Amino acid sequence: MSFSIHEKQDTIIALATPQGVGAIAVIRLSGNNAISLTNEVFKGKDLEKQDSHTIHFGTIRDGDKIIDEVLVSLFIAPKSFTKENVVEISTHGSSYIVNQVIKLFIRKGARPAKPGEFTQRAFLNGQFDLAQAEAVADLIHSDSEASHQAALNQMRGGFSGEISKLRAELIHFASMIELELDFTEEDVEFASRDDLRVLVEKLMRVIEQLIGSFDLGNVIKNGVPTVIAGKPNAGKSTLLNALLNEEKAIVSDIAGTTRDFIEDEINIGGVIFRFIDTAGLRETTDTIEAIGVSRTQEKMKTASLILYLFDLGDTDMIEISRDINKLENLGVPFLKVANKIDKADLGFVDELKSKHPDTIFISAGNKENLEDLRNRILELVNLDKFRTGNTIVTNIRHYDSLVKTRQSLLDVLEGLDNEITNDFLAMDIRRSLHYLGEITGDITTDDLLANIFSKFCIGK
Repeated sequence: MSFSIHEKQDTIIALATPQGVGAIAVIRLSGNNAISLTNEVFKGKDLEKQDSHTIHFGTIRDGDKIIDEVLVSLFIAPKSFTKENVVEISTHGSSYIVNQVIKLFIRKGARPAKPGEFTQRAFLNGQFDLAQAEAVADLIHSDSEASHQAALNQMRGGFSGEISKLRAELIHFASMIELELDFTEEDVEFASRDDLRVLVEKLMRVIEQLIGSFDLGNVIKNGVPTVIAGKPNAGKSTLLNALLNEEKAIVSDIAGTTRDFIEDEINIGGVIFRFIDTAGLRETTDTIEAIGVSRTQEKMKTASLILYLFDLGDTDMIEISRDINKLENLGVPFLKVANKIDKADLGFVDELKSKHPDTIFISAGNKENLEDLRNRILELVNLDKFRTGNTIVTNIRHYDSLVKTRQSLLDVLEGLDNEITNDFLAMDIRRSLHYLGEITGDITTDDLLANIFSKFCIGK
């Protein structure tokens, strides 16, 4: 989604609130003519004589026909989201009214906004950098405390500040190396190779931390894929229903009732967990059930967390130890959850506590000890970095650029070790600067911007 010079000068319009009937709807305009166009159809005060950040009551009229009584909010450039003149019209929430108002403005010369065009204009006009612009979309789609806080931190420049600081330090050395290229015959050294090595190693440590934070960032943004696995009839569906507080899964005494996946999201401690109730783990001659069991094993390999659930009245110690060994070989974090504690043999429970003291004992049917289970689940998601305010990478594009930056910096270190010439050294440094610049938008292409902003909603 690239824009011509003419399109960038257009006044754009879109519905900023969700589609559908509601108490009010907000229609947003942005562009040099946003206020004058609104003034043509607004009956009330002369909007072109009013101050920025003021609200005015009146009517929107198509000739002599009143479309609606409205409130008009004015934001005069550059004191607006886009740094252009912005008008927000609050109408009644009828879809008919909204359509009539937007059609009227289009006839007057505005054009419908493209997805993300308001935010793209804000970026192009220097309101914030590209990473902050992307955080706007993340903030809109945040559905938990953790994802909201991560997006808010990025939108307010936390991540951008880290990257800009790294890039500024590297630019200084790059300029010194480039300067040396102009004095090759004089054999002058403006940039100390030892100082450059110290700087690159420092940058590498910070970038490694940012790259390492992506696993946590991805969890915060997209949720933790969590598989509930165990033998048929261990109570997996009952546990899912208990955690969800609704009858999402079919519960039956017939082994193998769940033959595919049932998935839903649960918010635990501000983090979204995507729980997946799977077909039971067992040998079976039923063709359909066998497919479900096979898929379960594949799901377990790609999960971030596994809840190994077993029935205390229908599982022996040998079977439990065998299953635990298999799970340990998968390399995926898992919790041992012993179900139906209300019907268990106390001697077996004591033996299990002795051999596997980290086992969680619950009764999914009676919803007993579920809070303990939730707490243990949350412990496996390390939020310490997040809660202490450290910068967390949540965007796959940023992660990719950081990985490429790391490789370029490794090339710089290798060049220093091999005492390569300044022109090759400068090339590796420039490449590092390029990848860092891609994150904040110092380096952009029309294709990159089109890909990013096309994912925004139209009114943003």
